Amino acid sequence: MQADFPANFPIVKDLVLVGGGHAHALVMRMWAMKPLSGVRLTLINPDPAAPYTGMLPGLIAGHYTRDEIMIDLVRLARFAGARLILDRVTGLDRETRRLHLADRPPLGYDLCSIDIGITSDLPDLPGFTQYAHAAKPLGDFATQWQAFVARTLPAPQVTVIGAGVGGVELALACKHRLPGAKVTLLEQGPTALPGLGRGARNALLAHLARADITLLTDARPTAITPDAVTLTNGTQLQSDFTLSVVGSRPHAWLAETGLSLHNGFLTVSDSLQTSDPAIFAAGDCAHLGFAPRPKAGVYAVRAAPILLHNLRAALLEQPLKAFKPQRDYLKLISTGHKAAVADKWGLPLDGAWLWRWKDRIDRKFMEKFASYPAMQQPLPHPAIPGLRDLIGDKPLCGGCGAKLGASDLATALVALPKPQRAEVISGPGDDAAILRVPGGVQVITTDHLRSLTNDPRLMARIAAIHALGDIWAMGAAPQIALAQITLPRLSPEKAATMLAEIMAEAAEVFRTAGADIVGGHTAIGPELTIGFTVTGLAQRAITKSGAKPGDRLILTKPIGSGTIMAAEMAMAQIPGLILGEAVAVALHQMSQPNGPVAAILAPHAHAMTDVTGFGLAGHLLEILDASNTAATLRGDAIPTLPGALALAAAGQASSLAPANRATTIGRITGPETALKALLYDPQTAGGLLAAVPPDIAETLLSSIPGAVLIGEITAGPPRITLAD
Repeated sequence: MQADFPANFPIVKDLVLVGGGHAHALVMRMWAMKPLSGVRLTLINPDPAAPYTGMLPGLIAGHYTRDEIMIDLVRLARFAGARLILDRVTGLDRETRRLHLADRPPLGYDLCSIDIGITSDLPDLPGFTQYAHAAKPLGDFATQWQAFVARTLPAPQVTVIGAGVGGVELALACKHRLPGAKVTLLEQGPTALPGLGRGARNALLAHLARADITLLTDARPTAITPDAVTLTNGTQLQSDFTLSVVGSRPHAWLAETGLSLHNGFLTVSDSLQTSDPAIFAAGDCAHLGFAPRPKAGVYAVRAAPILLHNLRAALLEQPLKAFKPQRDYLKLISTGHKAAVADKWGLPLDGAWLWRWKDRIDRKFMEKFASYPAMQQPLPHPAIPGLRDLIGDKPLCGGCGAKLGASDLATALVALPKPQRAEVISGPGDDAAILRVPGGVQVITTDHLRSLTNDPRLMARIAAIHALGDIWAMGAAPQIALAQITLPRLSPEKAATMLAEIMAEAAEVFRTAGADIVGGHTAIGPELTIGFTVTGLAQRAITKSGAKPGDRLILTKPIGSGTIMAAEMAMAQIPGLILGEAVAVALHQMSQPNGPVAAILAPHAHAMTDVTGFGLAGHLLEILDASNTAATLRGDAIPTLPGALALAAAGQASSLAPANRATTIGRITGPETALKALLYDPQTAGGLLAAVPPDIAETLLSSIPGAVLIGEITAGPPRITLAD
């Protein structure tokens, strides 16, 4: 199914989807099944997962777990072969076709689609921003609600502002989840549920009464405090959790685009194009100027196939299709407990059977983003013996998980002649080569990484930090860098842009570290690979050979990134885990430089290394071999990234992990657990592992946020004991 996958062809055009709304999620899934060669698909969204609106009240009520209602955009992007950028768009320049982002430089597009939803915050209401919560964006609200429930207040008081369908549904859900709570529902007009049919309205009002939810009409809040809501008539309502579900407000930056708007929303034609033919829009942020409809997820879902067709048609310069939205739709409104009310044709339908029907509809939608069709590369026929075993059943990892195993590397280097130049103090075997120079030593190292993300700018940052790791581990100050970049096939314009992005991000990392990029080499190849050769200066180099019995072992970053990124490549799905969120945390950790930490550790460390491709166990054994010592690790102290233990327990592992494990056979004692599996996990841009004197260890820990004391150096032959 991947015969014409876009990565096999030069990138000519950029299609950028802004926002991970329902329409865009469906577009990406359909795109994966039939990609358009020569087009790079990009999704920009602030979060790695997006909630499905239909199941949110069920989450609030406690009927669903969080992972059941979230569309994992990281897994979806992997399936679609898309670049995912976790950021927020703040504006766009239509003339240059560039999107402005909150936390990174502008991003270019050839064709753009916007599906960013709406917001229900009340920024002009005093105290709202500081003390209240908006139902939309939904993901933020779901997280805030779960944190509130976890507080287990004895008699919580909840205030919901807005008595439309959403407000009533969420008020009932809150009451079901917290039966002892006092829930108050505020409606600024004279009537609750004004847009609903009589039968459904009466049924929902009866549910509010039975749930003992107080409904106040003609009630407009004037101020929010940490524990109260003040109304225009002076009444003050005690409130521990204040939620706004009032109407819909467009995102402010849309007003600065110069596009045609209706009450702040993007006006689209029946082709779903805005007033700029290069910009499409769908979902709640769009106003269907040709057939106005209320804000409802059903229209975004129905629009997705037309949006996909028209985006492809625009890229291919072919005719577009017209979107014909239905005039009305069946509303199934949950009532807190597992029951629902239906609104259509004025029929008074109410009962548990409606909730079961709604539940089936919602789960069927979410199943689209659960198990993706396998898209494996078929073996040739006939296949040479051993080919299948070598390919394996897991994709080749990126980052430091793509390096050669330690045993194979040692075999390859055994015949390498010893250095002949007098200034070379050490060559192969340590983190970097050491050369004598006036006033001290120069260390030199090289590292290059197969890309583990489709975001070249992020990959450049990670690769630069990774390459600097050896310099920092030896206590040196970074000096200069040479870049080695292999770009995938792109048009000349796209290639120049990608290279400029990579070099700009890398230069920022190196300049912050005190180094300069002074040159390099580029090539075109089958995939993105980024590497750097780096030098550094020090009065003395910290090697791996100085560890002493009694030294404490300090680790500065959690482990598990290799397992998480391997699971991302495999699009793994583990119950209870939103993989995309684990990936986002891992990528964030990889983006954090070790320079400031190294500056604290270097003056005191007897031995130090960075934990990278050979895993914590492999790199610790390098210290033990060089120092002729042993070590005891405290299993309960070793920090792991969120999700890493669950993934390891489920059998997820980097493609390099078996080789790492093989090199340690007979040298590690301890129970075979998920944690032990993570000791072999290759890390990209991992933390520093330092052996420091015991009398200074606690002082150092207090100076390094996130650093952990994981064990100590002991006397004996080089081996590791993993203690509980």
